[in-house]
Amino acid sequence: MNIELLHKESKLLERGIEYFWKQWGNESNFDFYKNCIENSIADDKSLPKFYLMLDEDKIIGSYALLTNDLISRQDLFPWFACLFVDESYRNQGLANALIQHGIDESRKGGFDHLYLSTALNDFYEKKGWKYHSQGFTAFGDSIKIYSKKLN
Repeated sequence: MNIELLHKESKLLERGIEYFWKQWGNESNFDFYKNCIENSIADDKSLPKFYLMLDEDKIIGSYALLTNDLISRQDLFPWFACLFVDESYRNQGLANALIQHGIDESRKGGFDHLYLSTALNDFYEKKGWKYHSQGFTAFGDSIKIYSKKLN
């Protein structure tokens, strides 16, 4: 398994856009994902960044580092988002590998905290994330925010 950053020379760009959209989007917002990802690849040093986990050439997982995860807390960043592992690859530690990769990339970027929002219970807590506060989605729903100290 390896983890690759989607970038302008990536052979995986179109497949990666479709993968993120299929996991997190809906039938009406493909262009949102396409535009966001295509505009993120111009500069390898800034956010957002989108990553794919591969088993040889098969995409089996993903995550992103974002400036904002469509949440009310615009003052917090970066955000760890879009964590997904294909069902047939779960319970093999791959989510942990993706999370650790995101932590390492955030450290390299000079960040001292990483944030995420989730409706899951006990998943991120078991991985050392600490409850930070409540936030609100763009749809007005309350959602939990967690943080991870990186230094």
